[in-house]
Amino acid sequence: MAGRAVRAEQSGATRELILTAAERLYAERGVYAVSNRQVSEAAGQGNNAAVGYHFGTRADLVRAIARKHARRVEEERARLVAEAGDSTDLRDWVSCLVRPLTEYLAEDGGPTWYARFCAQVMTDPALHQIMIEESLTSPSLRLVLDALDRCLAELPAEVRAERATMARHLILHTSAERERALAEHLPTPRGTWHDAATGLIDAIVGLWLAPVTRTS
Repeated sequence: MAGRAVRAEQSGATRELILTAAERLYAERGVYAVSNRQVSEAAGQGNNAAVGYHFGTRADLVRAIARKHARRVEEERARLVAEAGDSTDLRDWVSCLVRPLTEYLAEDGGPTWYARFCAQVMTDPALHQIMIEESLTSPSLRLVLDALDRCLAELPAEVRAERATMARHLILHTSAERERALAEHLPTPRGTWHDAATGLIDAIVGLWLAPVTRTS
């Protein structure tokens, strides 16, 4: 029993090292520019098959990285949703979209790679669906999306869908650019993640409320 427990602990530690190494390399170089061998080496594993042994396919590894962060992001979003309550203010619900990620990145201290990892994966046709599927398992996110639909009921459904995609890209890529700048010790437009989130919320509220040009 003791030997089995030790092996399980060692396996868990190895998985964590691989997850951290893969997230960093994928964030910095792109998912398909990084081999399993490179991930294993960065994780300090002499066995180049370690990634496949612990995670299976590249898609499985990407999914595992997403799930590694999901719990803490979900906790922050659930807290914000509870604070928003029955609000009909669009800004409150946009805040519930933006701040869970930015507050999580702020809490992590630094350096972080998660925003850049998400941005890389979301632009990859083969892996994009994994992130969508994982995000939709979030109960609090479903509540936010329902609330946004209620706030924006007067917008045509196709416009809501279009602007939801725009908002998602704005959140991910703005966060990724800020994360990259911080990692490279470059200046950023806003001094803190909190202030960066405020700027994002301003922009996304404006995006949602922009006029709709009717086309024939």
